[in-house]
Amino acid sequence: MKVFGISGSPRAGGTDYAINYALGLLNERGCETRYFSVRGKEIKFCIHCDYCMKNKVGCVHKDALIEYYENMVWADGIIFGTPCYQGTLSGQTKTIMDRCRAILAKDPLVLKGKTGMGLAIGGDRNGGQEIALQMIHNFFIINEMTPVGGGSFGANLGGTLWSHDHGREGISADEDGLKTVRKTTKRFYDLMIKMRLQVQGGGSDS
Repeated sequence: MKVFGISGSPRAGGTDYAINYALGLLNERGCETRYFSVRGKEIKFCIHCDYCMKNKVGCVHKDALIEYYENMVWADGIIFGTPCYQGTLSGQTKTIMDRCRAILAKDPLVLKGKTGMGLAIGGDRNGGQEIALQMIHNFFIINEMTPVGGGSFGANLGGTLWSHDHGREGISADEDGLKTVRKTTKRFYDLMIKMRLQVQGGGSDS
């Protein structure tokens, strides 16, 4: 299985750690993984110019998202990780979601059937993590992906972590938060396998 992990944080630290923690768990299960961080990259806003819709050749902006687009298409499963800003997604996370319009203009079903998982990191225990995860799930649902949470009794909508505003050190010490990542990652992996077996068996979701 091929998994693409994305950090929507402009800073090194907590979100990077959380995404790579999940990718490490998936590596142990035999998944091939790739990682993308927005940090330090030039990423322009979607300006709704309709270049992608009219030309079907990608985005008018030729910036750091070329690699991101390639890996979104490549992956069987996609993990978005975001810090919580103002109780929801970071601006960078929202921007790269908006910019997916460029690949969807070429093929509206390019993300259909992929499995999606979210991780949200807050400086407070209740800093908007679940709202951020809902926004990530909205992206998955709109694009005909299958979102996965961690299930009842501990993880619910996905991985929720508390950094105490100490970045990597705070996340690595948040055992309750890391437990939500482990639970969600297991369900994410299991669903990818189920989807793969369904395809191999000739199953249909129509």
